[in-house]
This record gives sequence, structure tokens and C-alpha cells, in this order.
Amino acid sequence: MSAGGLSATAAIDAAPARLRRRIGIGLSALATLFFLLDAAGKLFRLAPVMQGTVDIGWPATAVVPLGLLLLIGAVLHAVPRTAVLGAIYLTGFLGGAIATHYRIGSPLFSHVLFGVYVALVMWGGLVLRQPRLLQVLTGQSPRP
Repeated sequence: MSAGGLSATAAIDAAPARLRRRIGIGLSALATLFFLLDAAGKLFRLAPVMQGTVDIGWPATAVVPLGLLLLIGAVLHAVPRTAVLGAIYLTGFLGGAIATHYRIGSPLFSHVLFGVYVALVMWGGLVLRQPRLLQVLTGQSPRP
């Protein structure tokens, strides 16, 4: 046994799990920060955000409500106990953004699929933090 109470084998096995968790936390923090910044831009009615929202076909009166809805999802995602609920909620929100960009003919890889990229970062972070979530999402039974 090592001084920390773990055998060398257990310490080696635990290292990848710690690394996965840290990467997961980093990805989740990145996604949450993106959502919080987007919500803040809408809630503070920043000129570029207002113009961008109007340019994609939303009325200016929708900006603050969209910001509030986004803030709710970001907070749900940031709290570990409600992170999965927040991810489901935000996936729906991102689906709306994808549909909006597709409807107006935005470029596919830079605009339409941007919501997919954000969702992959968000869900990747969750799965790395909570590996059993992947088993639930794929319908696999846990290993004995």
C-alpha cells in the first residue's frame, strides 16, 4: 500500500477516472459559460445581440424572454444535482437555434450546426463526469 492508502494498481486505475472527471468538468464549465454569456447578452440587451436576434427573424421583444429561458437552463446545467435536466432543457433550446438558422438559410457548418457542436461539448462533459449516464442513454446494463 502506498502512503495514501491505495495500492499502486488502484492508484493507476483511479488516475484515468480523475482525468476523465476533470476534462468533463472543464467541458461542462465551458458550455455553461457559453450559455451564461449568451443569456447575459440577451438580458442586458447588448446592441450586437439585439441586432443578431432581429437579423435571424426574431422580434426585438423576444430577446429578454429568450435570455431568461437560457439563464434558467444554464443554472440547471451548472448545478450538479440538476445538470442532466439542464442538459435536456438546453438541448431543446439549441434545437430551436438550429431550426432558426436552417430556416433562414444560414451556412451549414458555421451557423446551422453550431448548436450541435455546443450540445456535443455539453453532453460530452456530462458523460465524462458521470460515466453511468452513458449506460442510461444507450440502454446498456451496468457491468457486474
